[in-house]
Amino acid sequence: MEMTGARVVVECLLEQGVDTVFGYPGGTILNIYDELYKYQDRITHYLTSHEQGAAHAADGYARSTGKVGVCLATSGPGATNLTTGIATAYMDSSPVVFICCNVGQKLLGKDTFQEVDITGVAMPITKSTYLVRDVNKLADTIRTAFGLARSGRPGPVLIDITKDVTAALVDYAPLPREEHRKNGMLGKLISRARTSSLLMPEPDQQDIDILAEMIRDSEKPMLICGGGVTRSRAHMEFREFARKIDAPVAITLMGGGAMDGADPLATGMIGMHGSQASNRGVAGCDLLIAVGCRFSDRVALKPDTFAPQAKIVHIDIDRAEINKNVQTDHHIIGNAKDVLRKLNEQIPQYNHTEWKRYVFSFPTETKYDDDVNGAMTPKQILSTIAEMLPKDTTVATDVGEHQMWAIQHFHFSYPGQLLTSGGYGTMGFGLGAAIGAQAGNPEKTVIHITGDGSFRMNCNELATEEHYKLPIITFIFNNGVLGMVHQWQKLMYGQRYSQTILDRGPDFVKLAEAYGLKGTRVTCVEELRSAIEDAKQERKAGRGYVIDCAVATEEMVRPMVNGGTNITEFLLN
Repeated sequence: MEMTGARVVVECLLEQGVDTVFGYPGGTILNIYDELYKYQDRITHYLTSHEQGAAHAADGYARSTGKVGVCLATSGPGATNLTTGIATAYMDSSPVVFICCNVGQKLLGKDTFQEVDITGVAMPITKSTYLVRDVNKLADTIRTAFGLARSGRPGPVLIDITKDVTAALVDYAPLPREEHRKNGMLGKLISRARTSSLLMPEPDQQDIDILAEMIRDSEKPMLICGGGVTRSRAHMEFREFARKIDAPVAITLMGGGAMDGADPLATGMIGMHGSQASNRGVAGCDLLIAVGCRFSDRVALKPDTFAPQAKIVHIDIDRAEINKNVQTDHHIIGNAKDVLRKLNEQIPQYNHTEWKRYVFSFPTETKYDDDVNGAMTPKQILSTIAEMLPKDTTVATDVGEHQMWAIQHFHFSYPGQLLTSGGYGTMGFGLGAAIGAQAGNPEKTVIHITGDGSFRMNCNELATEEHYKLPIITFIFNNGVLGMVHQWQKLMYGQRYSQTILDRGPDFVKLAEAYGLKGTRVTCVEELRSAIEDAKQERKAGRGYVIDCAVATEEMVRPMVNGGTNITEFLLN
């Protein structure tokens, strides 16, 4: 069937089962938007306030649903406005396909209006980029991009299409997604891409046998649950594995929800703001098994002294991660779900009561005082939220102190429940991610936890939330400062608070009202309870809500270990 390249793009989206996209139009991508207009009954498009918001929304959609997210943008500033969102998805292994359109081929390389080499810009922060200059290659490129985004270690892929290709005519033959691998086309194209983590490596049985022997010889095993468990939806296999070897489990930022935070084996977060139980358990174990964990500088703060008494085993889908940050004694390359399933089939039940008693003699959660001058503690706010909202509430956070508090005090119970920027630490991620999560999971309660600094970054997406009747509840931890940076200045920079005092607008309640939403400021638990009840009523009517929560400036995230020091050298307890 003959059709334009623009229609090929839309038909290929339908091939992939796409029914939701996020984006912002412009001149070079108008042909695609014109086709989308004709497909409104099959593909829902969410127009955000800014391309960065669209990128985060597509990312949040992908993380919360397990599907590939899709984001559209025009050339030049439209494309470059995506880059923060692309990098965020890349660092956290989130599968998103970004589709941009560039100027016509004859205008490339001539400093044409709104021209940019976005494939070059995005190359370091994607699994692969493609510039399509031949309409005959368009369909296969889109199919490859989706296969690549979801294959192996997931991640973002960018396609840039010249405008003349979207207007050109081509014979298009539909190819259902299930046929893509059968005809060998996808594998051949993926094999030419530039990343090492494309296809699903089969775990080596000998490597699994070696680990089974190491487990047999261990008296003090410890597990780290990383983001790879979340991405592969290997949570049930991981929990079975933890129970079978009877080992305490430390959870990384990205591993939240893969191991139920309320599980008796869970020791809480590990690393710079990890619990004493997690950090001391890693320091004292004789076998450390990290699953889907990158050993980043926020986990292994001083790599050469990390888990000093342990044999370290790393299970990861991406060979490039092995021995990158921490030297291991053994590793297994493979999808976490496959590796854990094989391990569970062959290891017996173990019992490590004495070792667990030691680890859990240390606190798994920080305790905060209840009375702070005219403000609430983080624990009070989060406990109230958890008590009053459904247990399966999806939580999107921004980055800063509020992020750490949320992860410390919420007990996430399933993959995709926590949406947060771990590797890239993107302030402004949360509201866009919440929009994507609510769009992809309309039946669920979705909340956005942010700080007064982060919320300023992308609060313009309240317009998107209101227009599409996405009933997201935003909780602002308002302490009047850029909290995490301010905390570092207090502890390590002689209390020289350079440019971290937020003694300025806006009034967040009035801001919410300007966007057509209700908002309120609360200073105590009773007011917070009343506000949440009001927000729940607004949700029933399809309206979002903003709750500005007063938090004392002097509140800090505890525990804290300084970067570059041993994991048990707590600067704050």
